[in-house]
Amino acid sequence: MYDSYLKEVDATVTYVDNTSVELDQTVFFPASGGVQHDTGVLVSGNITYQVNNVIKQGDRVLHIVDKPGLKVGDRVHGIIDWNRRYKLMRMHTAAHLLSAVFYNDLHALITGNQLDVDKSRIDFSVETFDRDLIAKLVEKANQLIKKDASVKVYFMKRAEALKIPDLVKLAEANPPEVEELRIVEIEGIDRQADGGPHVSHLSEIGTIVVLKLENKGRTNRRIYYTVQP
Repeated sequence: MYDSYLKEVDATVTYVDNTSVELDQTVFFPASGGVQHDTGVLVSGNITYQVNNVIKQGDRVLHIVDKPGLKVGDRVHGIIDWNRRYKLMRMHTAAHLLSAVFYNDLHALITGNQLDVDKSRIDFSVETFDRDLIAKLVEKANQLIKKDASVKVYFMKRAEALKIPDLVKLAEANPPEVEELRIVEIEGIDRQADGGPHVSHLSEIGTIVVLKLENKGRTNRRIYYTVQP
């Protein structure tokens, strides 16, 4: 996904398995990297199909619709649920910002995450479960939001991208084995290889609000958060 702000697409159905539909192009984001999927509709003629889920299956991006009926070769107009997408974009960029702050201050890596519309969680490899320290780091992220850095998306050859120090902030994952990597850069703050949707300026996040903190093991600290206008 290159342009997270695209909301609609005209496409041709290239594969159908009952209610699983592949298109020749799509703006729907499949659940990936801990980020939840888009929803929306596919309109063909005078029939509207609700898109309830979007998944990756091998090289296919499958749109799971509410009823059968679409056929290979059908033309459809796809429209994502923008309110859902935009909230996921804000949550996702907030996760990148938090990961940058925790990495820069504590050299903490992400050990897990699940980003959803109403509540997200992110786990960090932090030695001590210090609630005050975590609160200070979240506040630092919120202060950075006020400075409103731009968020840029571009592609780099994999070999060149991996020369960037601290590009990967995941404890147990490496970028995919592809020729080019999609880079998400918060100017002056962070760069990470990432394939998901993001806002274009930090101010769009709003405010990161911690909902709950959990101690998930010897060096694993979990933060539940949301974003508010």
